[in-house]
Amino acid sequence: MTQAPERSASPRTDRIPHDARWAALAGVVAGAAGLAVAELVAALVAPGSSTLFAGGAAVVDAVPGWLKDFAVQWFGTADKAVLLGTMGVVLAVGAALAGWAELRRPPLGSQLIGAVGVIGAVVAVLRPEATPLWALPSLVGIGGAVIALRAAAARLRPEPDLRRTPDRDAAAGMDRRGFLAATGIAAGVAVLALAGSRLVSAGSAAVNAVRDTLRLPAARRAAAPVPAGADLEIPDLTPYVTPNRDFYRIDTALRVPQLDPADWSLEVRGLVDEPFTITWDELLALPLEEHHATLACVSNTVGGDLIGNALWLGYPIRALLERARPQAGADMVLSRSDDGFTAGTPLEVLLDPDRDSLLAVGMNGEPLPVEHGFPARLVVPGLYGYVSATKWVTSLEVTTFDADQGYWTPRGWSALGPVKVQSRIDVPRGSAQAGAVTVAGVAWAQHTGIGAVEVRADDGDWVPAELAETVGPDTWRQWHVSLDLAAGDHTLTVRATDADGLTQTEAEAPPAPDGATGWHTVQVSVG
Repeated sequence: MTQAPERSASPRTDRIPHDARWAALAGVVAGAAGLAVAELVAALVAPGSSTLFAGGAAVVDAVPGWLKDFAVQWFGTADKAVLLGTMGVVLAVGAALAGWAELRRPPLGSQLIGAVGVIGAVVAVLRPEATPLWALPSLVGIGGAVIALRAAAARLRPEPDLRRTPDRDAAAGMDRRGFLAATGIAAGVAVLALAGSRLVSAGSAAVNAVRDTLRLPAARRAAAPVPAGADLEIPDLTPYVTPNRDFYRIDTALRVPQLDPADWSLEVRGLVDEPFTITWDELLALPLEEHHATLACVSNTVGGDLIGNALWLGYPIRALLERARPQAGADMVLSRSDDGFTAGTPLEVLLDPDRDSLLAVGMNGEPLPVEHGFPARLVVPGLYGYVSATKWVTSLEVTTFDADQGYWTPRGWSALGPVKVQSRIDVPRGSAQAGAVTVAGVAWAQHTGIGAVEVRADDGDWVPAELAETVGPDTWRQWHVSLDLAAGDHTLTVRATDADGLTQTEAEAPPAPDGATGWHTVQVSVG
């Protein structure tokens, strides 16, 4: 009796054919694990040494002025989130390619990831405030990523003792269990490392807790009360005082500095006869002052909202500089932020006795919000923020424009940055009822003040608007006017004239290099 032929052993159920998609997945998981480990090490070394954030800061430093302006115009205060998201996508695609390369041409994928780690380490060490230790997060993180990638890729290759034939192709595939174990471990490391970094870097919660319990001293020189007629309270009209939560935020900090006031100090140095350092307690012991002031970003487009008005509490910068005694020939003060940002401000502006420039510690009756510069920042009426409004400020260096430049000047922006006369229509928005239509908005010419606002419908005559009350020339002014508009589509235009008689120009210009110009127009459908 003949025996039935033996059936060939079925392929092992824990093996499937290897595929480039699995290799790409391995690369992404390994890259994520490496970045998470780098975040954990950065939390122990210095938050700014993070591979992702140091790289992002380097990108911000490298972009030309026109690209920065484009990003702000399109994404506004979400520009940082867009940048980090874009970097994440690019890194994920690169990690996927590295996984594919490690499978097909080993060890090319590991080498690519290793190169990224070396570049990240170099970029971190070159940051303005860096030490050699800042290279550690990138090197450790990428080292972990390489180990994870090689372990996963090894389980995607056929076993050397399996001869590849058509009937045994399935058996020559990847080690499913081993691959899932390797990538699972890498993913677990990523989750644990990320959680650990958040736990270690609890400085954000700690600083917020300190801020929440902080009680600032009362101003020795209180601000004049806001006149009853300063806020017209017209629906949809921007309020005279901008709430802290609504105040615009444009800066170069991808990670908001977390400064404990107990550890903060301000150094005044440079071309001065009496350099000194002042601590937080010493600052609060000085006679603080309150002043209302409007701040504007140079990236604000005509009719844009990168502008706000607040009540600031602080100490006159003029008094700090007078204490240091600037030397003859000095004409600029280079303020430096904890995150490395710098701004060059004309010395004569900061010494102007008629200009209330402050080293501010309070905003609208409370300590500065962390994202707006806590514990201290500069507020200088009449200059765009990029040359004056340094947040998280840690030093004032008296110098010259010939010897030093602020952060944005070598990137194509003007060195001086005086705010231009501007006006904006807030009401109506899109549509209105035929007849008497209320048109209202705000106008500003900081430190000079607004003298007049005019509005016209279509190509008609200019109609003077009624100006609201104001605290002084350092803040914007609300205005309103009633226009008789028939049914149909209309174009409304506004222009302002400052207290010195200078009317804002009709000529349109982009924000770069020294602020946008032109008349703000809105389209309204009247029914």
